[in-house]
Amino acid sequence: QVQLVESGGGLVQAGGSLRLSCVASGSILNINVMGWYRQAPGKERELVAHIISGGGTNYADYVKGRFTISRDNAKNTVYLQMNNLKPDDTAVYYCNFKNPFLRSYDYWGQGTQVTVSS
Repeated sequence: QVQLVESGGGLVQAGGSLRLSCVASGSILNINVMGWYRQAPGKERELVAHIISGGGTNYADYVKGRFTISRDNAKNTVYLQMNNLKPDDTAVYYCNFKNPFLRSYDYWGQGTQVTVSS
């Protein structure tokens, strides 16, 4: 089992910045993918960005140039730096931790609310 604890959400004005953090604990596999997803009211959960244990990253088109994902493997922590936030970024942001070769090794955090006011 893996436990994920997110922090860093909140209320910010458009154009502002927030930094999300997610700490993983428990049965950590060295090969893993840590990612951030978000879900806005009435919409499906969607990928924001992910980063593999070797450091490669992938971003959704709508956050490229504004958000940066990073990780500290020693701390089993993934970060999401969000700059130039827009009202459309308002959503619950979820941390995900998985191994791409083990379907059952797929864990979610409880979510953290990000609200961007116009």
